[in-house]
Amino acid sequence: MSPHRATHGDPATEADHTDAYCWIIGSIISRVGDKWSVFVVRRLSQGTARFSEIRRSIPGVSQRMLTLTLRGLEADGLVERTVHPTVPPSVEYTLSPLGQTLIEPMRVLGEWAFAHRDEVEAARARFAECLAVDPPRRGAVRGVGVVAL
Repeated sequence: MSPHRATHGDPATEADHTDAYCWIIGSIISRVGDKWSVFVVRRLSQGTARFSEIRRSIPGVSQRMLTLTLRGLEADGLVERTVHPTVPPSVEYTLSPLGQTLIEPMRVLGEWAFAHRDEVEAARARFAECLAVDPPRRGAVRGVGVVAL
């Protein structure tokens, strides 16, 4: 099967085991799972907003990062940009119909993250302790000694 040919059947086909399939899914997940994209989708799920409104609603985002995020979401068909012919021009952003389909999965993932935050933080703390006691060494695999040749 060509890695460039779309699979239109059951997702549990041989295509989901190919590198091409993983790259396609990975590129989409990296866009919608990006820190700033999550904030933008969340804000636009509440309705259309101007750039400055979006920026004020997202603590810590720079103008440049928000611009790049909005452009990427627009390029992927998740956000629609409308320029109104005023002086100065007024630009509004809204979720496209495709972007609106992200609201529910992001809500569910957010609920999961909130429900399991203590477990994740505990695992991170345990991992950090292991690194303090046994720092990574070149060529070493955690739990396996390094063999000198």
